[in-house]
Amino acid sequence: MNIGHNSRLVAIVDDDESVQRALQDLIESDGLSALCFDSAEQFLDSEARNNAACLIADIRMPGLSGFELQAKLNAERCRIPVILITAHGDAEMRIHAIRQGAVEFLSKPFDDAALLEIVHAALKRSGND
Repeated sequence: MNIGHNSRLVAIVDDDESVQRALQDLIESDGLSALCFDSAEQFLDSEARNNAACLIADIRMPGLSGFELQAKLNAERCRIPVILITAHGDAEMRIHAIRQGAVEFLSKPFDDAALLEIVHAALKRSGND
């Protein structure tokens, strides 16, 4: 699939299909485009890796974790803004995520309006909003 560059495309990486659907519906209800991936590896193998304007990734997933995905993107100097989400977070994890360049670190469940505000801030940060 050739998605081309989309300055309003949000990639969602979460192994929970219900979370994917909910996030995709939320993102698209705000006029943005969204693509979902079941794993970090699936995202890394896709064109979205280079074309998405923002990435929302779960921390705990089979295979590469959200932290490992973020580290891989950082090592490759990929400038996609990353928002990390988790149901099992703590202050130490949040500090680690932010220090590694994440735009934000949110614990599930989170407020939809807050997430959309963070997505738009990430898009502005990357010059895509």
